[in-house]
Amino acid sequence: MSCTVLIVEDDPTVLAFLEEGLTDRGYAVVSARSGGEALSVLGMGLDDIAMLVADIRIGAGVDGWEIARCAREIAPDFPIVYITGDSASAHELEGVANSRLLQKPFGGEELAKAIEALLP
Repeated sequence: MSCTVLIVEDDPTVLAFLEEGLTDRGYAVVSARSGGEALSVLGMGLDDIAMLVADIRIGAGVDGWEIARCAREIAPDFPIVYITGDSASAHELEGVANSRLLQKPFGGEELAKAIEALLP
């Protein structure tokens, strides 16, 4: 699996768990700790990034829903996995089409399966 995943997560412990789980499975990882950081990465283009894994609530400013919408403006079929501890009920209303949502806590295997289900 040699593709790059953009992870957006503001909790350092959760971010470390996600980074380790994905790199152990052969993915390259680019991390953003805020919506602003994520939008900066997306602004550089998606040529090197294959997928977005975004926490929904990431502090003040842009949330995971908006980051995903921005990614889809750049690439309409861009794979999105949302992760959340408390916003799962809003996925149908706020989430982009053909995305996945994982409710925290989840395991590395669950994340890997969600990613693999969306990658071509």
